[in-house]
Amino acid sequence: MFAAFCGFLLGIPTLKLRGDYLALGTLGFAFIVEAVLKNWTELTRGPLGIPDIPRPELFGVSFLSLDMYLILSVAFLAITIFIIHRIVNSPFGRVLKSIREDETASQMLGKNVVRYKMIVLTVSAFFAGIAGSLYAHYITFIDPTSFSLPVLILLLSAVIIGGMSSIKGAVVGGFLIILLPEPLRFIGLPSSIVGAGRQIIYAVLLLAIILRRPQGIFGEYVFKREKK
Repeated sequence: MFAAFCGFLLGIPTLKLRGDYLALGTLGFAFIVEAVLKNWTELTRGPLGIPDIPRPELFGVSFLSLDMYLILSVAFLAITIFIIHRIVNSPFGRVLKSIREDETASQMLGKNVVRYKMIVLTVSAFFAGIAGSLYAHYITFIDPTSFSLPVLILLLSAVIIGGMSSIKGAVVGGFLIILLPEPLRFIGLPSSIVGAGRQIIYAVLLLAIILRRPQGIFGEYVFKREKK
């Protein structure tokens, strides 16, 4: 709920922006959050982070083992996909698609574009908060580096590779971006090389997708290039 509230606050100054300017505005907010986490030591302990985060407990069931936590995560994933699918295929979702394709045309049809974008930003922040909570309870420790620019780029890469405007694409992109570099663990290379290899794989995969299929693997939306 707190993440949703932050998404709502972010929408107030940024949702009148479009395209690249909106992306820059939200990116600037990410830098602000990281700076606050580093300097508000009374709440976040700054660079030391927050340790000893307990594993979650629901209806008297403690998710202490990895198998139990996997079940919990898959359950949240399934519920999230179901809700997002219902939203996308509702009249509200069809308005969002029209805004995506042509924002000006949607305004001419009498749609309050800013209001719709505000709602969808709040909803998306809510689900991002669920993912962040699951992550924090899984590793039982978070610090400002958990919310840094490389993490944001990793998430964005998953969306681009899987496909824009596609629920299936977001899921597949997430699996690919995380699982593809894992075989490097079994080759026996030094840890310094493994880290660089991961980055190379991410870069090559992202470039290949952008060049061969700009909309991603399952994407419905293709970025439009302005003609001069």
